[in-house]
Amino acid sequence: MDNTKHALLALNSLDPSCSYEEWIQIGMAVKAAGLSFEDFHSWCENGSNYKNRKDCLTAWNSLKETGGITSATLFYLARQKGWQPNKEDTYHSDTNVSQKINKNHDSENYNKNLKHNVIDIWERCLPASSNHPYILKKQGNSSGLRYYPSNEQQLKILGQNISEYIVLPCWKDNEIQTLQFIPANGGKKLNLPGASFNDGYFVVGNIQEILYVCEGIGQAWAINKASAQAAIVCFGAGRMLKIATLLHEKYPNARLIIIPDRGKEKLACDIATAISAAWIELPKDKPANYDVNDYALEYGHEKLELLLNHLKTPEMHYRLLSGDELLNAPPMRWIVQGVLPAEGLAALYGASGSGKSFLILDMAFAIATGEKFWFGHKITKKPVTYVALEGESGLGKRIKAWSIYCNKSLPDNLRFITQPFNLLSTDITDLAKAIIGSCGANGLVVIDTLNRAAPGADENSSIDMGNIIASAKKLQNLIGGIILLVHHTGKDATKGLRGHSSLFAALDCAIEVIKTDYRREWSISKSKDDITGNSNPFKLEIVQIGIDENGNKITSCIAVFDNTKNINLCKPISLGRNQKIALEQINKHLESSLYVGKEGAPTLAKCINYSEAVSLIAERMPADAKHRKSRAIGAIGGLIEKKLIGMQGEWLWKI
Repeated sequence: MDNTKHALLALNSLDPSCSYEEWIQIGMAVKAAGLSFEDFHSWCENGSNYKNRKDCLTAWNSLKETGGITSATLFYLARQKGWQPNKEDTYHSDTNVSQKINKNHDSENYNKNLKHNVIDIWERCLPASSNHPYILKKQGNSSGLRYYPSNEQQLKILGQNISEYIVLPCWKDNEIQTLQFIPANGGKKLNLPGASFNDGYFVVGNIQEILYVCEGIGQAWAINKASAQAAIVCFGAGRMLKIATLLHEKYPNARLIIIPDRGKEKLACDIATAISAAWIELPKDKPANYDVNDYALEYGHEKLELLLNHLKTPEMHYRLLSGDELLNAPPMRWIVQGVLPAEGLAALYGASGSGKSFLILDMAFAIATGEKFWFGHKITKKPVTYVALEGESGLGKRIKAWSIYCNKSLPDNLRFITQPFNLLSTDITDLAKAIIGSCGANGLVVIDTLNRAAPGADENSSIDMGNIIASAKKLQNLIGGIILLVHHTGKDATKGLRGHSSLFAALDCAIEVIKTDYRREWSISKSKDDITGNSNPFKLEIVQIGIDENGNKITSCIAVFDNTKNINLCKPISLGRNQKIALEQINKHLESSLYVGKEGAPTLAKCINYSEAVSLIAERMPADAKHRKSRAIGAIGGLIEKKLIGMQGEWLWKI
């Protein structure tokens, strides 16, 4: 016999379920003996801790043929396990099975002969009895099993005489791939050397709508008895992912449940995540490798059935909540109570000159310093990052004005960025890193303004606006907290945010800033979980911050609450003839409207479509047909300006 065949016999006498250190040592010896990777891999596949071919190949490629380990190590280890070098039989001393295998090892008929010899051993076996000691011990059944009779030719696996062992077949497409031998006392299981499990497994029970995936036959017996469902024997934890994946593909409508031994919960969770399955967890006070058969023997199969129904599932993108879970959900978290939520995407918008940048800067200072209230709304202290892309030159003056007016030093957790920034580029990742690095995560990020942050984008395009929204949400996902976009209104300020309506729809909060002839005010035009519409007056207070070289005062402004009662605001609202007709028609049709709480409207406010309202009012306008529509549009605009009617997008409602 040549040395490689001699080495192959020695290898197949060793246990592939050995420790990692011994496995590596054997691999080095195998390589030094001149055996191929395929020889090594075929041996590895029979181990209970086998992972996959790639894992074996990675280890094989890393092994060096030098370093003190030679083929002599392989033969030494084999002798330690009882292998006799003068015997040519891998399995036993008085049969010619291994001679058939090894004499044909280099021929193309090798695999056929190997398969023939697996079947030859299987056919020597007799049907197992339910009185077999191992089956009795595990409270199993003998279906599909055999045992190796003592009156047959002696057969040794890894030096062990397997007489009276239970013989468990590994099946694939009605063909036996290999055999596993289980001693009567339940000791170490032995796999047939030289034969591969391939994609095989063993089924206990009848395959129905649920498939339990487990390591060994004992677990499968317990599962089937407790659930009356099929349990799949994978022949070791290392093969569970492979077999579970095959079953998932073969039985796409079946529910797969992974059953790990104690201590292998992470493996089960990883497998369940990979194939969208479920898994169970054994009591945490049990020792490592405690399994469901142990549980059934200790507590009974009825208790095991309850355990099998207590499923765990991986974190899914979509989670189905019960009514009780919703009722007991924690309340919404706010940075500014009732105004600015702690997480999401928000916008503050208004016409040029409305004072929106002064207002948002005042809010930023209040949040960063942890003021108790801002315009009467409770504050939660958070870090603030202000990305100033418009009016950068005056930013320093505004900051100084706030410090002087409030007589406070600037807060450490308020940071400013004045460099160019593009939402539609990789700038998002760089900005996120900078914010996280300065401890600004999970706070407020102000981007002033949206137009400057998306240069070249068409705000009226659904595609461009969709990209802007996606980018803003990506930034929010990277850093947490809330992103607040400062934006402008369009030419018609009554129609709200400039650009495509998808922006307003995507917001968790929208704050509108208005400047009239009498005063400035801000209000919540959209809030997913709170009241909208309440106005909050403010004014720009002039603050002297220094004197220039010519002796002139240097000033800036800050936004402060305006408690002035302007006499003009107390006058009765006068309406023109067309406005009275328009208000009458709108009120009439709002009474019977089926539309409630449309975009921007208070939650329970009835709404009417703007185009429909124009048509209804135009019919009543005291003008020739050519001018009725324009008169109706003008009348509606007047009602909106006088704050008798609210409008957002294409919807009107009564204020």
